[in-house]
Amino acid sequence: MADVPAECNIKVLCRFRPLNQSEIVRGDQFLPKFQGDDSVVVGGRSYSFDRVFPTNTTQEQVYNTCAKQIVKDVLSGYNGTIFAYGQTSSGKTHTMEGKLHDPHQMGIIPRIAEDIFNHIFAMDENLEFHIKVSYFEIYMDKIRDLLDVTKTNLSVHEDKNRVPFVKGCTERFVSSPDEVMDVIDEGKSNRHVAVTNMNEHSSRSHSIFLINIKQEHVETEQKLCGKLYLVDLAGSEKVSKTGAAGAVLDEAKNINKSLSALGNVISALAEGTKTHVPYRDSKMTRILQDSLGGNCRTTMFICCSPSSYNDAETKSTLMFGQRAKTIRNSASINLELTAEQWKRKFEKEKEKNKTLKETIQKLETELNRWRNGENVPETERTTSEVVTRIESVEERPILDNDTSSIVVRISEEERQKYEEEIRKLYKQLDDKDDEINLQCQLVEKLKQQMLDQDELLASSKGDGDKVQAELGRLQVESDCAKAEVKEVLQALEELAINYDQKSQEVEEKGLQNQLLADQLSQKMASLMELEAELSRMQEFSTIVGNGEIKLPVEISGAIEEEFTVARLYISKIKSEVKSMVKRCRQLENMQLECHRKMEETGRELSSCQLLISQHEAKIRSLTEYMQSVEQKKRLLEESHDSLSEELAKLQDQDNSLLEEKEGEKGETEDGNVKSSWLKPASLKKCCTFVFFISRRPIVSRGSLTVASITSSWPVLRDEINEKQRIIDELTDRNSKLELELAQVRADFERLKSQDSTKSERLEELSFLHERHEQTKQDLKGPGGDCRE
Repeated sequence: MADVPAECNIKVLCRFRPLNQSEIVRGDQFLPKFQGDDSVVVGGRSYSFDRVFPTNTTQEQVYNTCAKQIVKDVLSGYNGTIFAYGQTSSGKTHTMEGKLHDPHQMGIIPRIAEDIFNHIFAMDENLEFHIKVSYFEIYMDKIRDLLDVTKTNLSVHEDKNRVPFVKGCTERFVSSPDEVMDVIDEGKSNRHVAVTNMNEHSSRSHSIFLINIKQEHVETEQKLCGKLYLVDLAGSEKVSKTGAAGAVLDEAKNINKSLSALGNVISALAEGTKTHVPYRDSKMTRILQDSLGGNCRTTMFICCSPSSYNDAETKSTLMFGQRAKTIRNSASINLELTAEQWKRKFEKEKEKNKTLKETIQKLETELNRWRNGENVPETERTTSEVVTRIESVEERPILDNDTSSIVVRISEEERQKYEEEIRKLYKQLDDKDDEINLQCQLVEKLKQQMLDQDELLASSKGDGDKVQAELGRLQVESDCAKAEVKEVLQALEELAINYDQKSQEVEEKGLQNQLLADQLSQKMASLMELEAELSRMQEFSTIVGNGEIKLPVEISGAIEEEFTVARLYISKIKSEVKSMVKRCRQLENMQLECHRKMEETGRELSSCQLLISQHEAKIRSLTEYMQSVEQKKRLLEESHDSLSEELAKLQDQDNSLLEEKEGEKGETEDGNVKSSWLKPASLKKCCTFVFFISRRPIVSRGSLTVASITSSWPVLRDEINEKQRIIDELTDRNSKLELELAQVRADFERLKSQDSTKSERLEELSFLHERHEQTKQDLKGPGGDCRE
């Protein structure tokens, strides 16, 4: 229960950071000109806020100005929010967090943690406090718990007062500032950051640190509760300046999208003419719905860059802050009344109702007299004092020592009679209240079951869509893999045919080389014979007469020249023959290696075909499973419809019961039908009969339906988890198959390169063969001359 709401504007504060080193090196100008404590001039235009902090402001000054009061408000039972908005690298994280363990450089969040406990230690000893903290981030428009990284996609729900909250988020009880800092350190280590051209540690998500404080007075049982949201928004950015690419670019798109949604909400609230405020456009605005135009005392930091390089972004941020400054929140104390206070409030309402009915009867009587033509004297007319007295009863606050009542002059017997009737009516009213409470509990339980069933249906539908999409993707990948395998097989067949042709050509060239080697050996033998004959002739010339028989100088010179040419040709032919033999051996080795690789490729292709057949079988099984999931989903929808019908029946019965109660109560107060209320036993029996009639369908049908659904849910969940595991295995095997296909393609490319190399070597061998033929022709001429 809350007190009368007090309207107040959002508190907007502007903070400028100093020029950083890169801006100084670039030679950027310092744009802002500060005028007093609440205005700044940028580009010739003045902007006014609740407070403007220049570049030399310390962290302590910022905290004492903006956040110190909000701690007292939260401990007094109000809700509070502090969040920082601005461009990337404008100082938002420095303002909110700073250096967590540095006493001088720590930001707002660690200082608030210390200040809360300092205030608690100085408060009344009869107060008991329960402090819980939560830490989560909104990354890629998904809520991710920073204290439990397994919770990656939490949902936003509303409580009984229609206040949004994050369902399933981890809550930790803390009892000292050190425990709060441990939670902050743990959550900060799990937050998403990245390096951009504007900032080395750029926040890629919106982080929200929630402090929930509940206090209770031991003696009076008075309860107060307050929530404090501490939000560090990710910065808006231009891709051209940050240089974002890949995953960082996707993060930037989602950041700018959520900040645009925040701007739309603030614009709608600032205009005040729109009936619809788009809180549901993003999860961040959904969570901060109570902070923007709701029951909260909100403080917004506008963090700006003073550089002329960021002129456009700074002006846009300042205009955003001016629009936000016009938003009005209705903050009220979150007070929970005790049972005694509720009872006194009920008594006051009863008194007010009774007085109003008496006044209405008097006015109706006076009106009938006027309509009948009578002249009502002034002494019998209803004056404005009655209305004043009713308003005083209505506006009188609920106090612990409030004992005022309306005095009615009646006799003692009538008083006793009325008191007896009042006691009986109170007893009957208590019985009715108990029955209504039971019905309300049952209704709440059924509503919760319906919500759970809705979530189950939504999750089942989402899982089914994901499985269907995964099946489609696997089918497409399987078709692509089949096509690629066919192409690889065709290429391998062509390569095998080409390889056979090249092998035949190599064999033919080997035979030709063998023939050339035989001819060369014959030529060598003839040359040896010629050399032997020449040596005999030289011996003969030396023996025959000491120069008496001399060959002519021209003939001897010609012979020497011919022999020199022959020796050169012979040495060249020997070296070429050796190189040819060596290359032939290399070709044979390469041929064996190619055969071995082709066999390995064949084995890999057979394994790929086997994997593809296995994938097809698993896809068929998953299709059958999807059909069973659809059938189970239809069963769940039918059960949901039956629960909806039961709830509608129960609500109709509750409404009829309440109408009957109000009618009977009105008849008792008017005094027209007193006999039925004077018999509490008969009334109780009737009410009990109606109650059991209204509950019988719910017990016979609703509970059995919920039990059947609850019993089938673990089996369905296990089956979904098992199929998800099978899909993950198929995905892994598919990735392995893609790697194997990539390896086969690489082998195919390598074989093609080897084939081209062999072709080049065959061309070289052909060229060498032609040279050998030419050499043979050249050797025939000198050899014939020698024999002649």
